[in-house]
Amino acid sequence: QVQVVESGGGLVQAGGSLTLSCAVSGSVFSFGSMGWYRRAPGKQRELVATFTRGGNTNYVDFVKGRFTISRDNTKNTVYLQMNSLKPEDTAVYYCNARSRDYPFTDYWGQGTQVTVSS
Repeated sequence: QVQVVESGGGLVQAGGSLTLSCAVSGSVFSFGSMGWYRRAPGKQRELVATFTRGGNTNYVDFVKGRFTISRDNTKNTVYLQMNSLKPEDTAVYYCNARSRDYPFTDYWGQGTQVTVSS
């Protein structure tokens, strides 16, 4: 069973920074893609940033220039560096790992809360 464990959330003031970590069981290369999603209060879960199947990075517009996704292959860990945080970034952040082969299977962590105060 694949395990996905996020950490690093917390409370930060607007303009501050946080780094989220996502540790997975097995190599990050064993998955077709890995990334971060978030769910803000009263909203649906949405994509934040991912490593695509080809190893490229993909960001949604509202985090471009502020968030950076990276990975440490030796630690089987994916990170999300979040800078210039805004109150609207407040959400539960989830790590996702998708299997390489069809039918794709999505593995999710339990989520980590990020709260940005104004």
